[in-house]
Amino acid sequence: MHEDEEDPAALFRAAIGEVAPLRKPAQAPPAPPRPRPAARARHEEPPPSGRLADDPDAALMRGDASAFRRERVSARDWQRLRRGQFSAQDELDLHGANSLQAETLLARFLAEAGEAGFGCVRIIHGKGGGDGVPVLKNLVDRTLRQRGDVLAFHSAPSAQGGTGALLVLLARR
Repeated sequence: MHEDEEDPAALFRAAIGEVAPLRKPAQAPPAPPRPRPAARARHEEPPPSGRLADDPDAALMRGDASAFRRERVSARDWQRLRRGQFSAQDELDLHGANSLQAETLLARFLAEAGEAGFGCVRIIHGKGGGDGVPVLKNLVDRTLRQRGDVLAFHSAPSAQGGTGALLVLLARR
């Protein structure tokens, strides 16, 4: 037996014969496109008083967070509300309602939630259509600020509706 017959690589080369490349070596693939930077939402925490600006009649716009806190709400509860850590015990969806209907539905809903002893509810007002001022969002914000049974409210976390919904803490009877 020859020395070549024992070497598997030599046997393979002998069986295959001469090899010619099919094409030129490939150039390095182009670098993948860089991902677009993620848009960062400007998150400004509203002051604890609940005023978004010095003007109490300032209208909330589509992406604005809505917030209100009475002084008797502890900092810990306020933080939990802002983070969406309270479980909403009931929910009102105002989509499709006009201003008058929304006002009536909201008053009835809050009265029933108070009678049931609920501590936290979610109100879905939507973000508003088009480029104008969101009507229901501003109506709900103004109405809740005027009610004595509302201790605090804050726009819901994005998974719970974002700036199109509110988590509301109610005073227990």
